Amino acid sequence: MLSLKQPAPLWKITLNSFADDVVFKGPSWITEPSDLILPIGSSDQEAVLVCQAEGTPAPQYRWSLNGTLIDLRSDYRRRMSGGNLIISSLERDQDTGIYQCTAFNTWGTIHSQRSSLQFAYLENFKAQSRNAVNVREGQGVVLLCGAPMHSGELTFAWVFNEYPYFVQQDRRRFVSQETGNLYIAKVEPSDVGNYTCVVNNTITRGKVLSSPTPLVLRNDGAMGEYEPKIEVHFPDTVPAAKGLVVRLECFALGNPVPEITWRRTSGEPFPSKVKLKNANAILEIPRFQQEDSGTYECVAENSRGKNTARGRLSFHAKPHWLQTMRDTAVSIEENLFWECKASGRPKPSYNWLKNGEPLAAEGRVQIENGALSIVSLNLSDAGMYQCVAENKHGIIYASAELMVLASSPTFSKSPLQALQKARAGSDVTLECKPQAAPPAISLWKKGGEVLQITLLPNGTLKITNLTRRDGGSYTCIAKNQFGTASTSGRLLITEPTRITQGPGNMEIIVGESIVLPCQIACDPALDVSFSWSFNGQLIDFDRDRDHFERVGGGIAGDLMIRNIQLKHGGKYVCLIDTDVESLSADAILIVKGPPGFPETVLVEEITDSTAQLSWTPGRDNGSPITGYMVQARTPFTVGWQAVDTVPEAINGNTLTATVVDLNAWVEYEFRVVAINSVGMGEPSPPSPKTRTEDASEFPDTAPTEVGGGGGTKSELVITWEPVPEEVQNGEGFGYIITLRPQGGVTWTRAVITIPGISKYTFRNDTILPFSPYEVKVGAFNKRGEGPFSSIVTVFSAEEVPSMAPERVWGRSVSAAQIEVTWEPLLSNPERVLGYEVVYWEDDTKPDTVGKVRISGNYSAVNVSGLVGSTHYYLTVSAFNTAGTGPPSLPINATTKKPPPGQPPLNVEWTLIGSQLTLHWDPVIALETESEVTGYLVSYRRHRQHNMSTLITDKTAAELTLSINDNYVIQVKSLSEGGEGEGSEPIHIHRLSKLFVFSAPPLSLHARNGDSVSQVVLSFYPLLISRWHLPFPCNRRGSFSVTGLLFLFLVCRALQHIKQRKQTVAEFYSPRDFCCLMRAQALLSRSALIVFVFKALIMQIGHALGINNADLIYNKASED
Repeated sequence: MLSLKQPAPLWKITLNSFADDVVFKGPSWITEPSDLILPIGSSDQEAVLVCQAEGTPAPQYRWSLNGTLIDLRSDYRRRMSGGNLIISSLERDQDTGIYQCTAFNTWGTIHSQRSSLQFAYLENFKAQSRNAVNVREGQGVVLLCGAPMHSGELTFAWVFNEYPYFVQQDRRRFVSQETGNLYIAKVEPSDVGNYTCVVNNTITRGKVLSSPTPLVLRNDGAMGEYEPKIEVHFPDTVPAAKGLVVRLECFALGNPVPEITWRRTSGEPFPSKVKLKNANAILEIPRFQQEDSGTYECVAENSRGKNTARGRLSFHAKPHWLQTMRDTAVSIEENLFWECKASGRPKPSYNWLKNGEPLAAEGRVQIENGALSIVSLNLSDAGMYQCVAENKHGIIYASAELMVLASSPTFSKSPLQALQKARAGSDVTLECKPQAAPPAISLWKKGGEVLQITLLPNGTLKITNLTRRDGGSYTCIAKNQFGTASTSGRLLITEPTRITQGPGNMEIIVGESIVLPCQIACDPALDVSFSWSFNGQLIDFDRDRDHFERVGGGIAGDLMIRNIQLKHGGKYVCLIDTDVESLSADAILIVKGPPGFPETVLVEEITDSTAQLSWTPGRDNGSPITGYMVQARTPFTVGWQAVDTVPEAINGNTLTATVVDLNAWVEYEFRVVAINSVGMGEPSPPSPKTRTEDASEFPDTAPTEVGGGGGTKSELVITWEPVPEEVQNGEGFGYIITLRPQGGVTWTRAVITIPGISKYTFRNDTILPFSPYEVKVGAFNKRGEGPFSSIVTVFSAEEVPSMAPERVWGRSVSAAQIEVTWEPLLSNPERVLGYEVVYWEDDTKPDTVGKVRISGNYSAVNVSGLVGSTHYYLTVSAFNTAGTGPPSLPINATTKKPPPGQPPLNVEWTLIGSQLTLHWDPVIALETESEVTGYLVSYRRHRQHNMSTLITDKTAAELTLSINDNYVIQVKSLSEGGEGEGSEPIHIHRLSKLFVFSAPPLSLHARNGDSVSQVVLSFYPLLISRWHLPFPCNRRGSFSVTGLLFLFLVCRALQHIKQRKQTVAEFYSPRDFCCLMRAQALLSRSALIVFVFKALIMQIGHALGINNADLIYNKASED
């Protein structure tokens, strides 16, 4: 709560300023120049030193060489492009040196890092011969290279006798990359020859060769052994820069050839990065660090003694920044403290620059090592500052801009909220953050009264334990020597939000749907939002809309969960967010479902009829498992089948069972299904396939469906239905076939050991054609023989008919049929089962044939499906089970012209009662078609196949139809070539269902293809007065919907009525007309029906002689 007092206002210094929003505009480096080493080349070669900075306005640039400003106006070889310095027509003496780029704009000046420009070159050796070097065998020798004048890194090699045969370095020979000299530890006779030093410049890639140095072997005898003499060694002190590769060379002359070893005098072992090269003559240390510094010793040793050389590696490093200053904006009269720190060996020294000029320590400015402090800043202190760190190995620069701020307070960036809401009983903070330089002091008002309270250090007003009285308008006032500003906002105190109904813990079954409630009571001034989380993750209602939906009004965020699955079980939290607070309510949802599948189904033990199973339980999915069911599958079952077990009912705590009543010697798979109160779960994966044991008995089932016949000459073919594996009762299963001629005594026996076979062919030259044999088939396994089938009679193979039919004759029946006749054959000596007619079009291509077979002792057949006006050749053969006999001599016949392809057109029909009259246009045949001889009228009841026909030579026909059936009628032309194309089917619908009255008779007239609106309905005029229609009007003008539909058809038929010259007055009366309009008026909701009926009513009214039909229509519409 707040207490208001009137005494003098309490001002508080606020520390906010413009510093956080300042945009620094002084120059800052993007790219600084780097060292360049260039080969001296052609006169048009250029050197480019890169320099680029950014700032507002864009910086300008100037360059210095060796500390002297370059005057680009008078220097024709140097120019600037942007900030880059371009030097053309390079001159080694004038352009070599240290360059520095300077960038400046209205805010200040900064210097870049220094960069060197050097030129690489390699001069030629002096053109003079070299003296011969005379040595004794076994003596060591040094051949001097004497590199010419140069700049840039060199590499050395030696040529032996002639280029390009280079000296190969080994334990005995070494080429120093420091001096270029060739060292031979012990001269051998093979070393005699001319040696040439080859010098390469790695920058210019130039190469020069010295004059040859002859090596001559003296003839005064070989030199004896002597101790090593180190000729190549490193200095006592070797400076080594951080991060570079350091190489130490050591080589000794001696006889025998010395061995070279290395060590650190401190005794520390070499790190793994150290490498020894060229037979240990070179020690290489990559990425040199301070810990690699120290004294290194080279030891050369042979059998005559040893020698050592040592030197100290001293670590040095250019300065490297550890800490630099940043661009800083400080209010006027405040203090500045900057500090920069750099590492380096030796330790760097520091100095400071302001706008490129040295900064001296005096008065308000103090400099101590890398620290700069300025007290009581004024506007003249603004500018670009640089900290410079330097040692003898390098110099580095760090830049920063100092901006001194002076402004009156403003709240443009951080005004108070226009309306801030807070819950009663809570705490609230009202922040006063003016931007001002120097910092402003502030006070608070509520309404028009000054708040005499203690503020937080930054001027923030904090109110604790809020009540309604704390609500109102608050103003923060800030001022400094440059001015005053204020900002105001309203504080609204709201009542706490309460959850009136939250979700509760629930249990639910998979597939069901529920609603979790989340309802609140809250202050009407608050904005409320609801969200839900599930197991700690927010629910995405768009992504998960198949299951989750948020329902309810403004103060309800109920969650509907549809088609719940097992994965939806868990913790649900309703999250309520208002302007002033957040609340939540949670619930645990337990989802119950059918159990998961059991696992690891194993067959522990198996016999010929039982299997002992075990398994491990799956998940119960929220409901305890109450039982299990076992299923089995074999190669002979359709899918999985439930099997009998012991115990018969397996409870949920039992994980073993014995399957009973299995078949012997059958391969089984088993699976287990768990059951709980929700239902039956998914089946387990199948167990490994396991075969039941042998039943220890012979088969108990005989083969069935024993028969046979057919085959070729001297064969008896016997067939049967194989015995299923599940009743074979064991391995070693097969069949026994016994046979004998009918009436014989002795059985012939054959054994087949293939279980799945179902056919056996007995061959013997003594078998007569088509002779009867008695046959029976039995089964066996390794235990013995089982029962045999009943004896059946099977005939041996017969021979094909040997004779061809005679007196073959053919005639054309139509365009698609030829009738073929012949004289039947007797069945002696071969049996005849039927005849085969073969036909073809072209006698030159008998392979393009068609066939027609007819079984039985027939003497004629119709060959159909032929082409009209086509010449065919035909033969007839007899056949039986052995095949087809010889064909008869070919005959020929020509099919008739095809029937007319044009169907009967303009078929009209009239139905009076049950009498149907048909009329159609005659069909005119083309020259290539058969002449029309008559017409075939076919008709049948709808949805029936029994067709009735009527043949006539006229273009009209009359049929008597039943009024209780629907009919389909079609007309075709007849000719010698057969039936022509049929007309479009005519559908006659049942009249007794369409019209409920029985008198007078109704006449329907139509042309085939007419639409419903073209059907003409007419009535016998003399009986019109006695009709009682079911719809139109009673004495009060009432009607029915059925009547309206029928009346609509009557009106649509008006045009055809006029064509028959019948007047409307024959069946309409004025009272009927009035009723028609009443009916239409009730249908006036449809604009289309209004339009159609009004037009028809006007026509009917005109026909009745009613002049004011439009007035009557309008009156009826009003009624």
